[in-house]
Amino acid sequence: MTETDTRSHHTGKQENGKAMAKTSEVDDAFDNTLNDNEGSQPPIVVVWRNVILMSLLHIGALYGLFLIPSASVLTLALSAFLYILTGLGVTCGAHRLWSHRSFKASFPLRVFLAICQSMAFQNDIYEWARDHRVHHKYSETNADPHNAKRGFFFSHVGWLLCRKHPSVIENGRKIDISDLKADKVVMFQRRYYKLSVVILCFLMPTLVPWYFWGESLVVAYFIPAVLRYVLMLHGTWLVNSAAHLWGNRPYDKTINPAENPLVSLSAVGEGFHNYHHTFPFDYAASEFGWKLNLSTAFIDVMCFLGLAKDRKKVSKETIIARMRRTGDSAKSG
Repeated sequence: MTETDTRSHHTGKQENGKAMAKTSEVDDAFDNTLNDNEGSQPPIVVVWRNVILMSLLHIGALYGLFLIPSASVLTLALSAFLYILTGLGVTCGAHRLWSHRSFKASFPLRVFLAICQSMAFQNDIYEWARDHRVHHKYSETNADPHNAKRGFFFSHVGWLLCRKHPSVIENGRKIDISDLKADKVVMFQRRYYKLSVVILCFLMPTLVPWYFWGESLVVAYFIPAVLRYVLMLHGTWLVNSAAHLWGNRPYDKTINPAENPLVSLSAVGEGFHNYHHTFPFDYAASEFGWKLNLSTAFIDVMCFLGLAKDRKKVSKETIIARMRRTGDSAKSG
């Protein structure tokens, strides 16, 4: 059964503890009709500006690593805290809320997640969610922005260093993003995204340790700002690369995405990727609850506090049936 079959098979209500919620209506189900990896490919057009900026950024991160012994405990603690916040902005915000609409968030929570996502500096929510929906619908084809079949480097960072494949642009226009355009928080963040990145990703992490506990500006800039930012980038990129290449596939052995616990640690819970691509509408992106999944814990706490609701979840019976049918331990024949 394909992901498209999974979507149509579960249009009814899914079990979610005491709550029952309809599965997501987002167009994130895999389209297995597009298979364009074969044949001649257009030449890769390197964006040298991005190559230079990415190189300088990583040089700065390496310098940040060199400065760690001279940083105060408070500065290191702040860096770790900001890493988690930015991770939640990406995983709970751009990914599970806005890309898949796997739960509903109140206005204050949406604002908070948008702030955290700006701090992560990985394109604005509108662009991030649009590209992610394209990734799910056309996974591992030329229409996938970070097609893992083009190798680890391309799916990890190379896709950001060159022009998009024409198929990404062509098929991306077919994706329904009307809900993103209708979300005032998303569009406000998009309008002021560059300013929010300067303030939240770089200025704030630098000025807070300098002003409040006298950290040097050099240390404050290169560790809580630059190093933290680069580490979060790689944590997210590993979901696109490592989690699409290495690991087991207990839910669907016919697709590239795999279960990768190490990626779950670095990406705040997004390493259960075979599950996620099999059931993209599940708010937990895993069947194991809070295990190696801080993002799921955060959403559950927000629901407990009344700031989120309508979590979409796949029933245990459905998961077991799918594993028996298409998992890597399923009987052949």
